[in-house]
Amino acid sequence: MTEPPFLFLPRERFQALLDTLAAQGFHCTGPRLHDGTIVYAELAQANQLPRGVRDRQAPGEYRIEAGADARCFAWANGAQGLKPYLFAPQEVLWQAERHAGQTQFHETLPEARPIAFIGARACDLAALALQDAHFLQQAYVDPYYARRRENLFIVAVDCGHPAATCFCVSTGDGPAASAGYDIALAELEEGYVARAGNARGQGVLEQLALAPASAVQLDSATRQNQQAVSVQTRQLPSRNLHDVLFAQLEHPRWEEVAERCLSCGNCTSVCPTCFCHKEQEQPQLDGTRSEHVREWDSCFTQGHSYIHGIVVRSETKFRYRQWLTHKLGSWHEQYGRSGCVGCGRCITWCPVGIDLTEEVAAICGDANE
Repeated sequence: MTEPPFLFLPRERFQALLDTLAAQGFHCTGPRLHDGTIVYAELAQANQLPRGVRDRQAPGEYRIEAGADARCFAWANGAQGLKPYLFAPQEVLWQAERHAGQTQFHETLPEARPIAFIGARACDLAALALQDAHFLQQAYVDPYYARRRENLFIVAVDCGHPAATCFCVSTGDGPAASAGYDIALAELEEGYVARAGNARGQGVLEQLALAPASAVQLDSATRQNQQAVSVQTRQLPSRNLHDVLFAQLEHPRWEEVAERCLSCGNCTSVCPTCFCHKEQEQPQLDGTRSEHVREWDSCFTQGHSYIHGIVVRSETKFRYRQWLTHKLGSWHEQYGRSGCVGCGRCITWCPVGIDLTEEVAAICGDANE
C-alpha cells in the first residue's frame, strides 16, 4: 500500500481546515486558553488557539507561560483528553415513567453530534484504542459510547514539547501519532506537515489543495520528534509489569505512598484510560419518573469497593495498590497491554505530587530485570 503524501499546511491557512471540517457538518473542538490552563472547547476560529504559550508541568504543578514563538501546540497536554467526549462524565442511560399503574422504560441515547477534535496527542490516541477495546470490542457494545465514537473526526498533532512529567516513549505511545487519526499534523514555525490516516482524512486534505512538504520541512519535523524523544527523563522499567507487581503485594511502599495519598481520585479523573463508573437512580419527588444515571467513579473512593455492608478496600494503601496493579498489571490480561500511555497527567494533577514512575521504581526495584 502506498504511503499517503506529506503535505504542508501554512499557518495562515489553518482556518481553511476548520472551515472545511465545518462545511462537512463537524463541530470543531480544540485547545483554548482558559483560566490559566489549556482546555478543549468549541473552536470556530484559528485565532482562538493558544498561540505563543508553553506549559510547565511537574509533580503537583501546572503553569502556562509565554513561549518564544507563535506556535499553537507547543505544550504537552492539559487535564482533558478525548475521554470526556466519548465516555461522558455523567449521563442518563434510561428513564422510567409510571402511568396508570404501569412502568415504562425509555432509552436515552445521546445526540449524534459530529465532532472534529483538533489537537489530540499520541498518548490520547493510544488511550482511545484502549477505550474502544473496553466499550466496543467486548461481548456487549456500549451504545452510548458507540454513538459518539462513530461521529468523531480526529486531527492529531505530534507532541513536539513534552512536559517534564511525560513518559510516553517508555510505554511506546508517543510522542508522534502513529495510528488512530484521520489527519495528523507536525507543527513547525511556519506551519504544519500534514498526513492523512485514512480515506476520510485524505478527502479533507485534498479539498485544501495543499502543496507537498519540502525535504527541509520533513527533516525539521523528524528532528523535532527525535528531540521530543530525547528530552523525556521519566520512564517505566518495562511495558509489562504484571508479574513483578503482583509479586510485591506486601511491599512496604504501599503503606508509605498511602501516607501521602489523599484518595481524592484526581489521578483517575484525568487518566485518559480509566473507565470506572457507578450507576444510581435519581427519582422525581412526585414518584412519577426516575432517571438511571451513570457517572465517573474512582477506585480510590470507599463506595467503589462496597459490597453488601463491607468496604473491601477500606484503607488508602489498598486502593492505591488496586489502581496501580490493575493499571500496569492486570490490564495485560484484559486488553493485552498496560493501561498506562505515559501522558503524565496523574503526576501533574496529583495535589501532593505523587509520581507514578517513582512509586513503580520503588516497588519493583530491580526485580523486573
